[in-house]
Amino acid sequence: MDQSMVRLWVKTEPFIVGALQIPPPSKFSMHYLRKMSTYVRMRASEGCYPRLFWPMWRHIACGKLQLAKDLAWLYFEIFDSLVDRTPEERLEWAEVVSSCTSEEELEKQRNKLSVDTLQFLLFLYIQQLNKISLRTSLIGEEWPSPRDKSQSANLTGKSTCQNKNWNDYTHQAFVQNHLLDLLELLLDPDQLSASSHSTHSSLVSPEAVRALSFLIEGTVNKTRTVHPLHELALWQPLYVKNGYSKITKAFSFPKLEVWLRACLTGSPFGTSACLKSGKKLAWAQQVEGTTKRAKIACNAHMVPEVHRMVVMSQVYKQTLAKSSDTLVGAHVKIHRCNESFIYLLSPLRSVTIEKCRNSTFVLGPVQTAIHLHSCDNVKVIGICYHLSISSTTSCTFNILTPTHPLILLGNQAVTFAPYHTHYPMLEDHMAQMGLATVPNYWDSPMLVCKENSDASVFRLLPPNEFYTFVIPFEMEGDTTETPGGLPHAYQKALSQREQKIQVWQKTVKEAGLTKDQRKQFQVLVENKFYEWLIHTGHRQQLDSLVPPAAGSKQAAG
Repeated sequence: MDQSMVRLWVKTEPFIVGALQIPPPSKFSMHYLRKMSTYVRMRASEGCYPRLFWPMWRHIACGKLQLAKDLAWLYFEIFDSLVDRTPEERLEWAEVVSSCTSEEELEKQRNKLSVDTLQFLLFLYIQQLNKISLRTSLIGEEWPSPRDKSQSANLTGKSTCQNKNWNDYTHQAFVQNHLLDLLELLLDPDQLSASSHSTHSSLVSPEAVRALSFLIEGTVNKTRTVHPLHELALWQPLYVKNGYSKITKAFSFPKLEVWLRACLTGSPFGTSACLKSGKKLAWAQQVEGTTKRAKIACNAHMVPEVHRMVVMSQVYKQTLAKSSDTLVGAHVKIHRCNESFIYLLSPLRSVTIEKCRNSTFVLGPVQTAIHLHSCDNVKVIGICYHLSISSTTSCTFNILTPTHPLILLGNQAVTFAPYHTHYPMLEDHMAQMGLATVPNYWDSPMLVCKENSDASVFRLLPPNEFYTFVIPFEMEGDTTETPGGLPHAYQKALSQREQKIQVWQKTVKEAGLTKDQRKQFQVLVENKFYEWLIHTGHRQQLDSLVPPAAGSKQAAG
């Protein structure tokens, strides 16, 4: 086989889900991570290497890197959420956490957790993706290709490169520009010079290359089979190129670096490829006056299951609903949608909602994270492992989540409320994603940035403003109520309202109205209801649910 037919690319998920969308702590610089890399190897027997246990990371993060303990846990937990686990293992951990009755007990359970040390170092390093630097343009941290703008503009009419987490050209540039650092971070201390740099004779262990598989994967001869980096690197015909020696059982640092640079290319599974070659989907129910700007691209038909991606943009004044295999396990990006109702009722991998206004998003269980950025007057109804928000105004989150919602920079008037809906397949979908109903931290968000430490940026929805939400689609399935039920105060508010309705119905029944009076009264009530629908904006939602053609079931497709 021709050795030159190996294609490598940077994986999308570590950046979409793993890079927290805030500037990283200053101590995540290469200088400190190098020190940490040496420190963990010297203390291998103490639970630092090859697995880094939570107590040792807590010690390093709080003692050496001067992070607050909850921030140290946050990074540990986000990385841990990216690790492949069965749904059963995820549910088991949820059960362990929910049975803890004190902070000490919880900490005791956390102490048993560990992560792959070298991959965790890479994860900490890629937090630099969202570093704000005035020197960026000088040191070439932006991908220089003009394709960046043209391809990002494909779907939206505007360049989307501001969101580095979703820009695969930025991911590729980041790894290319920092490859030396990334490799040096993985070297054994005895392979470094006195100044902690690699030398021409430095050797890279197979374990280090295996760790790099966290960020890089590829194929041979354009086959559809995707392999992690370490499997390709240890393929015998490539030894001459990448410098692997059977004698030392290690790679030559300079040769490995040159080989990686030569093979790295654009990701066939990234956002750009999805927009360029993805199938254009038209799921929306057309409403009178709707423009045809909406674009929805999906790559499920052409990529392995773990790389599914759906990008939707400029959905305007529409109700869009989908529950299908196309969405299962997909990374979803929703961009520039306005005055719409979007229902994605399938188990999802991650969801990013960006630059949307005056819209409601009802999501199936999200295995990793929901992230909102630059949204205005948006409601999100969902169950997810992580929720993070930045630069939002007047947004409401009806959430069920086992972690603290993350309030990042630039938010105003955020409202948190309990999850308050269901659809027939919901509990099945939760089990598929390994999400349980407890613990549930919807009501205790974490203010992540110091600049944003004013708790007045959010409120918890008062029970008297609370209503349940009905998903208006027919589907097969067994779920008939909100998983986990409602918090007592909110259930009580609903019961009181229900009692008032019953009193009202009884009053009307006992009023002894004639047939004509009943008709008049009905017209009066309907008119008032119609006025209320228009005033609240709910009329558009109801109108858009009218099926466009007989027998069409949008949600089932």
